[in-house]
Amino acid sequence: MVSLIDSHCHLNFDQFDPDREAVIERAVAQGIQRFVIPGVDLPTSRSALALAQSHPGLIYAALGSHPNEPERWDTQARDEMRRLAEKPWVIAIGEIGLDFYRELGSHEQQIKKFKEQLALAAEVALPVIVHNRQAMNTLMPILSEWYSTLSTQAPGLETHPGILHAFEGSLEEGRALIAMNFLIGVGGPVTYKNAPGKQAVVAALPLEALMTETDAPYLSPHPYRGQRNEPKNILPIAEKIALLHNRPLSEVASQIYQNAARVFAWGV
Repeated sequence: MVSLIDSHCHLNFDQFDPDREAVIERAVAQGIQRFVIPGVDLPTSRSALALAQSHPGLIYAALGSHPNEPERWDTQARDEMRRLAEKPWVIAIGEIGLDFYRELGSHEQQIKKFKEQLALAAEVALPVIVHNRQAMNTLMPILSEWYSTLSTQAPGLETHPGILHAFEGSLEEGRALIAMNFLIGVGGPVTYKNAPGKQAVVAALPLEALMTETDAPYLSPHPYRGQRNEPKNILPIAEKIALLHNRPLSEVASQIYQNAARVFAWGV
């Protein structure tokens, strides 16, 4: 059995309330060694941390305020996030970023919150898990500017600044992010028959820059589309990456495991 990583799943969401422990057990039986649960606001950041604390060494938490979350983001919210970031099993700031598709907040509000959370990540020396939807032209300069400050503001973090979750960009954008040492998150859509462009991008990017994720309960891979997604479904995603790269699944899983250890600094 290969060792797999789900770097982005929302096991703390209420869709998993009826059978959360069974979901975790199924994933572990499939070979998943570690899970990362990103928060999307303060309450889900707290619940992600609680799950991580109850499953030490298996589940890890990220803390963040998603661009689509309408919660008030102010000094008090930031200070609480800063305090939570000091807790064991917190390994990233996220899910943070920009979403110009749903437009649940003005661009200016989203950008302000994103920049403040990037600054928090540098302050606590943690990588970021970045959400982007139809905002790449705005997001890239912000990330580039932040990355350029890391060698002085958070020495060492520039070697593993974070992951672009559910990457939807072009090959050129992917390569630009990899040049800044970001990893590219690959999830269920890479398995879809109507996604040749996404598959071509994943095939052209180096394995050393890829990261597997489910985004459970969303974005179920083929053949589970239309069903609630769960972490065990990381396997068909890893299998698709192996197929696109013409490499054995064991080699792909091993490399992604190393990639995860590098970005999250959680050891082997």
